Amino acid sequence: LILNTKNLLHIEDGAFRNLPRLKYLSICNTGIRQFPDLTQIFSLEAHFILELCDNLRMTTIPQNAFQGMNNESLTLKLYKNGFEDIHSHAFNGTKLNQLILKDNKNLRRIHNDALRGATGPDVLDISSTALESLPSYGLEAIQVLNATSSYSLKRLPPLDKFSSLLEAVLTYPSHCCAFRNLRTEKQNSLLSIFDNFSKECESTMRKPTNEIFYRDDSYNTSLWSAEKNMYLFATDEETSPYSYSAIFDDSEMTGFDFEYDFCQPKILTCTPEPDAFNPCEDILGYSFLRVLIWFINILAIAGNFTVLLVLITSHYKLTVPRFLMCNLSFADFCMGLYLLLIASVDAQTSGQYYNHAIDWQTGSGCSTAGFFTVFASELSVYTLTVITIERWHTITYAMQLDRKLRLRHAVPIMLGGWIFSILIAVLPLLGVSSYMKVSICLPMDIETGLSQAYILLILVLNVVAFIVICACYIKIYIAVQNPELVAANKDTKVAKRMAILIFTDFTCMAPISFFAISAAFKVPLITVTNSKILLVLFYPVNSCANPFLYAIFTKAFRRDFFLLMSKLGCCKTRAELYRMNYFSAYTSNCKNGSSAPGPSKASQALLLLSALEK
Repeated sequence: LILNTKNLLHIEDGAFRNLPRLKYLSICNTGIRQFPDLTQIFSLEAHFILELCDNLRMTTIPQNAFQGMNNESLTLKLYKNGFEDIHSHAFNGTKLNQLILKDNKNLRRIHNDALRGATGPDVLDISSTALESLPSYGLEAIQVLNATSSYSLKRLPPLDKFSSLLEAVLTYPSHCCAFRNLRTEKQNSLLSIFDNFSKECESTMRKPTNEIFYRDDSYNTSLWSAEKNMYLFATDEETSPYSYSAIFDDSEMTGFDFEYDFCQPKILTCTPEPDAFNPCEDILGYSFLRVLIWFINILAIAGNFTVLLVLITSHYKLTVPRFLMCNLSFADFCMGLYLLLIASVDAQTSGQYYNHAIDWQTGSGCSTAGFFTVFASELSVYTLTVITIERWHTITYAMQLDRKLRLRHAVPIMLGGWIFSILIAVLPLLGVSSYMKVSICLPMDIETGLSQAYILLILVLNVVAFIVICACYIKIYIAVQNPELVAANKDTKVAKRMAILIFTDFTCMAPISFFAISAAFKVPLITVTNSKILLVLFYPVNSCANPFLYAIFTKAFRRDFFLLMSKLGCCKTRAELYRMNYFSAYTSNCKNGSSAPGPSKASQALLLLSALEK
């Protein structure tokens, strides 16, 4: 034992030479900078243990560092050192039983050929290291893998490299999804074979110990007892009703050991198990959602971009309704970008999300997507509420020009909405809830009271906004229902338009709010998998419908659209027709306004309908 010698800075080459009876060597808590020469120990013991620990100045495990250790079973406990990398062929010539590399906080790299030339290890422990990847060579013999608190290990090597793995203790639940898929595939294949001879197995076996299936040099699979040094079941069909070499293929047995007391396979186990927030599935879960989300996000992006382009390039004066519509279109455009980002990542990681989950959910991509969706949804709801109140105000005070809402009033109102929406979207980035909880990057973390209050605040404000919108439209409907102002057919038209506006708002807000509020109180009524249906089918309803209901279906927008197209050399006839109709309506309105000292009923009706049309 060489312990607690901080002044020991170097061990001469050959210091450990010809020690045939050495069973255990420990070098811990020293000041050694260079890896000691261990190649000349030549211990004859079958089982040898080497312990290197707390040597914080030792930064590298060099090539052929353990080459002289030819023991039948070698255990290397190399923990709590200053290792930063392990070189190629570092374990060359060894027969590793256990390789313990835990608590090497600075260990970031193991060369891809570090285990080349070695047999084993059966147990690999890389917990609490900074490793970003495992070597793809030399993992075939590992039966136990411990990688807890290895937060930098976000991707696993190809699963076929872990051909002997029986137990995995990992950091991220998503990695266990990979082994679950492998386990299910192998289990279904092997259990179907076991059903054919389970009765024969149960009647024949007599609680053997240390038995395992091996594949010999002739590639015949048979049951071998290492302890008894004999085949328990002959492969001759005359002595046994089953020829194991014919029944089993080595590839079918990957990931399984056997408990012959029960004639059942011992299945690969992996922890931590995926939880309710991160089930073993792709980002969108269902195949039909993968198709729908592309249609919906393209519709939202194209519709809102068109509205923004037409409104911004219009040569008409920027009115309050136009200004508010620009804000609404921008918010809904951001929602389309969120859906596009989710759809793109889902397409890229389909079938292998488990290997990308950590990079996605902890990276800037998911944070950006989460910011977009919360900012867009809150700004959209806020702007919809302002638009509705503006319409109600315009109709209620139609004849009182001094109370008309001006652009100088609308700008600070919307500035407040932008500040509020940005603040709400930034809070999860500052630790109030989190966008990293689920693959769809919504703030579903309610572990703390502050996070729970944050979610409830958003939901309550959305419900209040919906109530305000409904109340304003009911008042508008009552106002325009006056038969002295609007004809019956106009009344029906207005009522239908209001019903559609309220229905789309309700369709978007009600299901989301209902299930989200129950989840915020930690009584979830729907799984994350099923919530993705709400995400695609209900959540973006307003973003798709708003550009059509508030802009594209209105006469004012169609006029601006055809005027813009005429500038590009298209639809000149339609554009000229809209110019003539607009000029005619303007001239008629001026004549009616000057024929009487006060506003007529017809002019009042025209103002009411124009407010709704906007």
